[in-house]
Amino acid sequence: MTPVIVVHGLWMPGAETWFLRRRLRRAGFDPLQFRYPTVTEDVTQGAARLESFLASVPGETRHLIGHSLGGLVILEMLERHAPPGVGRLVLLGSPLRGSAAAANLLRYPGGCRLLGRAMAQCLADGGRRRWAGPQPLGVIAGSRPVGLGRLLGPMPVPHDGTVAVAETRIEGAADHLVLPVTHLSMLWSAAVADQAVHFLREGRFAH
Repeated sequence: MTPVIVVHGLWMPGAETWFLRRRLRRAGFDPLQFRYPTVTEDVTQGAARLESFLASVPGETRHLIGHSLGGLVILEMLERHAPPGVGRLVLLGSPLRGSAAAANLLRYPGGCRLLGRAMAQCLADGGRRRWAGPQPLGVIAGSRPVGLGRLLGPMPVPHDGTVAVAETRIEGAADHLVLPVTHLSMLWSAAVADQAVHFLREGRFAH
C-alpha cells in the first residue's frame, strides 16, 4: 500500500484525523500520522521534523495530506529540501495567503502566546503566493462559516469559520475545490476524504 503522511493543524494532537485516516486505509492507502509541536516551534522546525519522519517511511512514493497549519509545514519542507519519492499533496483548509483570524487573535491579550511561533512566522512571511514544486498540489477549502475564527473579528467571506476560501488559494496548484464544511468538520467529512482519495489517485478532484 502507498503511504500517506497526514500532518495535523494548530493546537491539534493528531487524533482528530482518525476518521480521515480510516477512510484512506479503506481506499487502499497506508495512512501514517505525523505529530509535531504547533505552538512552541516555528514552521521551519516543524518542516525539519517532517523531513526526518518522511525519511523513515519506506516506499517509492509517499503522498502527503496537511490540515490547516500542517499544509504550511509540508510546503516549507518541500521548498527547503524535497526528499525523493514525494508524490501528490492535498491541503485541507490551509491558510496559504495569510490568516485574518490569526491576525485578529494577535490583537487580544496573550494572543501571541496562544497563536504560537509557527503561525506567527507564517503571518510575518506574508503567506505563499505560488507553488512551483514538481509535486501535484490539490487544495480543499470549506465554506460553512462556523468556528472560533469568526468570533475573533471580521473575516473575508466565504470562510470555514477559521480560514477564508481566498486564503487557501495559491498559484501553481493543480486543482482547488470548495466544499460546504467547517474548518474542523472537513476532517471527518466523507466528501472531503473521497475528494482527497480521488486527487491522490488522479491528480485532480472530481468536479
